[in-house]
Amino acid sequence: MATTVYAAATSTSTAATAVMLPRLPTITTTARCSALPNLPARSFSTSIKQVSASKRSSLFQIKASDDASSAPDANELFNDLKEKWDAVENKSTVLIYGGGGVVAIWLSSILIGAINSVPLLPKILELVGLGYTGWFVYRYLLFKSSRKELATDIESIKKKIAGTE
Repeated sequence: MATTVYAAATSTSTAATAVMLPRLPTITTTARCSALPNLPARSFSTSIKQVSASKRSSLFQIKASDDASSAPDANELFNDLKEKWDAVENKSTVLIYGGGGVVAIWLSSILIGAINSVPLLPKILELVGLGYTGWFVYRYLLFKSSRKELATDIESIKKKIAGTE
């Protein structure tokens, strides 16, 4: 019979007292309702196609290769990154944008934490998001003509970003 130690702290003093209580063995009993009949186990052999063992094993064959070119090489990766970094003309601009991106992510996480600490604001913003999602589905996804309009809008934005327009 195993024993467990429980510590109880009183509110008037900081001392804790240890109490040894015996752990009783748990007995699990399964109760059956006699009103329900026992059903036989269902056989799935008629509903699922049986695949032969040779065919099944041929579907899942994995072959190991001794070719070292398929494994990524750390030196090759560093050389590739170095070539790309050397090809960049404005290194200071890349560093400033990268640092600005890290700072923006950090500030946004602080802002989201502050918003989440306000009691009702997260639920209100969730309702606003659900409302906007419903409007977007109604406006752009529900009808065929509006889906075509959305597709043309997306294509025009892609062309503006790529600079082909």
